Amino acid sequence: MPQKRVLFVLTNTAHIPGTDKTIVAHPYYVLYSQAEIVLKGGLSPVDPMSVKLSIDQVSQIEFFDLICKPLVPYNGVCWGRGGAEAAKEGRSEGGADEPARKRDPGWAFCVLAGPMPTPEDAMPMDATYAVLAVYFLGPLAFFIWLYRIIFHPLNKFPGPVVARLTDGYSGYHAAHRRLHLATYRNHQKYGPVVRQGPNRLVFNTKPDIYLNQRMTKSKAYLQSLLSTRRLSMFNALDRAEHSRKRRVVGQLITERSMRSFEPSLTLQIDVFLHQLLASSKKSEVVNMTVRCQRLATDVVGLLAFGYELNTQTEDTNSIIPAAMKSNAYRIGLYIAWPSISFFDPVFRWLGRKRIPKFYQTLRKMIGRRMSMPKDAAHDLYAVASGDVTASGDRGLQDTDLWSEASFFVVAGGMTVSTLMSAIFFYLSHHPDVYARLATEIRTTFNSGRDIASGPRLSSCRYLRAVIDETMRAAPPTTATPWREDDVYSATPPRSEGPLVVDGHVIPPGTSVGVNLYSLLHNEALFPGPFEFHPERWLAIDDEEDGAYGKEVQATMRRAFAPFALGDRGCAGKAMAYLEASLTIAKTLWYFDFEAAPGKAGKVGGGTPGRTDGRERVDEYQLYDIFTADHDGPNVVLKPRAQFTNEWGMKSDA
Repeated sequence: MPQKRVLFVLTNTAHIPGTDKTIVAHPYYVLYSQAEIVLKGGLSPVDPMSVKLSIDQVSQIEFFDLICKPLVPYNGVCWGRGGAEAAKEGRSEGGADEPARKRDPGWAFCVLAGPMPTPEDAMPMDATYAVLAVYFLGPLAFFIWLYRIIFHPLNKFPGPVVARLTDGYSGYHAAHRRLHLATYRNHQKYGPVVRQGPNRLVFNTKPDIYLNQRMTKSKAYLQSLLSTRRLSMFNALDRAEHSRKRRVVGQLITERSMRSFEPSLTLQIDVFLHQLLASSKKSEVVNMTVRCQRLATDVVGLLAFGYELNTQTEDTNSIIPAAMKSNAYRIGLYIAWPSISFFDPVFRWLGRKRIPKFYQTLRKMIGRRMSMPKDAAHDLYAVASGDVTASGDRGLQDTDLWSEASFFVVAGGMTVSTLMSAIFFYLSHHPDVYARLATEIRTTFNSGRDIASGPRLSSCRYLRAVIDETMRAAPPTTATPWREDDVYSATPPRSEGPLVVDGHVIPPGTSVGVNLYSLLHNEALFPGPFEFHPERWLAIDDEEDGAYGKEVQATMRRAFAPFALGDRGCAGKAMAYLEASLTIAKTLWYFDFEAAPGKAGKVGGGTPGRTDGRERVDEYQLYDIFTADHDGPNVVLKPRAQFTNEWGMKSDA
């Protein structure tokens, strides 16, 4: 019996004969199901462009997979029925000649010209639904985008067109770890105020935003709730809740508290120096990013829970620094593009070898510390846990302790390592700075063991200038700390009139912020922003040449905010300065070092000829993961033989 392959064209909602499927067709899309039509009596249409089939002529219908295509004009003639039951019974409702689209919902056959697709070419059902979803959501997205471009209250602010439409603009650059560079470039192109999202404005002026008492952290920070749904000091929006958490945790990282922790810190720095000595004896090229990250990880493990991670000497927990970077990357991406957090299960799967290891180790640290007396170590658990802390606030318990620890370990372990790695980069690339700092350290102290917090370390003004200049040139946090008018606190601050930032009225629901990398490279605030010049921070009456004028220095000081400002600024300032000061001073006391020869020595710097902001050879390259990722510098070290005997060792030099 001859067969004719045609397409089953669904004109509206209908039940497919012979199946249990019900399908909805749309006026602008039609659903085709490839079918095998077996005709009775050996009838074979001569002209498939004009043939009409009646139900009496159809012997069998075998349906294949559904496909979905846009509705296009065709020359075939539809044959339709008023419904599936009528088709089964052979009754005609509406007449075979009446166009199917004019009758009640039903189904229709249509013979189309041209080659018919095979079942293997048919689009899967999921794809069909996806196309329909695009059709329905497309007009909605169009009108939203039209509003954001033309009618949105922020449309007077300049910025990339894509950024006006979607936070995906920031998400794209965050995914490629270069959002800070894109922000800097946008300021160069559009000016000091840039619309970097549908509801976001980034400023490149003095960071007074963070001193405004009407401001609180943006709701985007809630995207950082990765391991627990309990808020931490990092993402608490309520001002009272944040203040309580900051008082509790902040007790640990005050200058006074850090002096109590200094013996433990010094022991870890000594391990760091021993590892450098071992590498120098082998004439190895040393990647300081790796060494600084391991040092900072071991330090923060002790500071948090008195736990010896030993990443500097053992491989057991060596994956922890990489896991911390993975977490920071996710946080940075989700804050830049909150909607993408929907795919967090995918990112967790991609990081399945690192992220679970981090949380397993964190759980082990907490469990071990809770089994010990509270005062067994000077750490976060001793200071912040319990019913009531020394500050009189309710202490951290259960999931509160877990959430604070997750943030504390990542923030404390990554920001300080970035600072120290960048210092090694700039010292190895600026021999004049290196020589001046080495002289200061080696003439201030009598031995390496004398290097400790106190008046003599504080007198090393050039060391402090190098640290400050490094944080300006390579801020440990490259992301924009977003702020909003506070509507989240249980008792929001009283405000009269609209929110005004730098002379601009800010509409409700708008996030504002200052990108630290862009701010600290703003030539109007920092002369020669891409020059590494520690002298800019020296006192005006310094005897050495290079100190900047009083007015210029005052401007720079007001804009210098590597730790952010206000009550939401980074609480770990004292910790960062102490760890960096001791590490750099001790390294310069015991070693001479320089950039590795050849290609290895170029790691960490920019590449000439690039046009994405990474072309400066003498700029330490940061990769935006909310904090910062980096590589290098690679250095070679030579121990100062006359001092290595302080450790009871003997140098080969």
